[in-house]
Amino acid sequence: MDSMRAVTISDFGAEPELVELPMPEPGPDEVLVRVEAAAVNPFDWKVVDGALKDFVPHQFPLVLGNDAAGVVERVGADVVRFRPGDRVCGQFMSVRHGRGACAEYAVISGKSYAVVLPADLPFDIAAALPTAGMSAYNAIDAACGADDRTILINGATGGVGQFAVQFAARRGLRVIATAGPDMADYLGELGATELVDRALGDTVDQVRAAHPEGLDAVLDLVSGPADALRVARLLDTGGTLVSTVGGLDKDALAAMGVLGVNFQNKSSNELLTTLVAMAAAGMLKVRIDAAIPLSEVAARASKLRTARSRGKTVILPG
Repeated sequence: MDSMRAVTISDFGAEPELVELPMPEPGPDEVLVRVEAAAVNPFDWKVVDGALKDFVPHQFPLVLGNDAAGVVERVGADVVRFRPGDRVCGQFMSVRHGRGACAEYAVISGKSYAVVLPADLPFDIAAALPTAGMSAYNAIDAACGADDRTILINGATGGVGQFAVQFAARRGLRVIATAGPDMADYLGELGATELVDRALGDTVDQVRAAHPEGLDAVLDLVSGPADALRVARLLDTGGTLVSTVGGLDKDALAAMGVLGVNFQNKSSNELLTTLVAMAAAGMLKVRIDAAIPLSEVAARASKLRTARSRGKTVILPG
């Protein structure tokens, strides 16, 4: 095979396209992976919009997608972590090289955040883990430093939110989760002890009425900076507000007695190995909301960008 299909953009803000690209060749410290599943993350669309353009050079055409799982086809002479035939998952995107996960094949560095999978973990589940799983784990860690605390997870129905509910519950936290009525039972299965039904009214008003004493922590996956102060008023003095959206005014929050954290994820192979082991053992549930063939991703890009997630969307060969 001299070429492969991939979903790319030609510049910042460009519409994704399904194109034919030359088959990539791994360098001495690189690995060629046959992609069996990729996963869609909000971060992918931020890259399209140029969120990283002031920090790192980009090569175009740029293959979209950060997370994937597949089988190692070839390894460079200097690679020691992987062998041909290994089942792997990880974060595949390198914008400076124009590389990403939404392709039939991907080349990753031997130093990429990627790990070998157990034989019984399906590729779609593995592809859904890296960015959302590590973000959720680290965000819960940033929000809570002790047990017997109460945390609100605002935006619990998405991929990160569902993982966060599970990690918080495993730490012994009392978890309040926002959700629509269609997801209430499932979030309860994941460990949420209290549900806030968005269909019944304003989330902040509902939580304040149920918890006038104040919460210990909030992990906010959805609110913009304009709503942050209002959400922060749900916290007791000394509470922590962690935002994955960013833009928190930490000084204003400090004046309210609240610690504000503009969350930035830190990936590691150690953490990814832990998540893979948990998923393989049935200790971490992964809900696949939709599976889309690679050939349809570009045509459905606008809907994928704006869809309200009920889990993870994965991209499969085809």
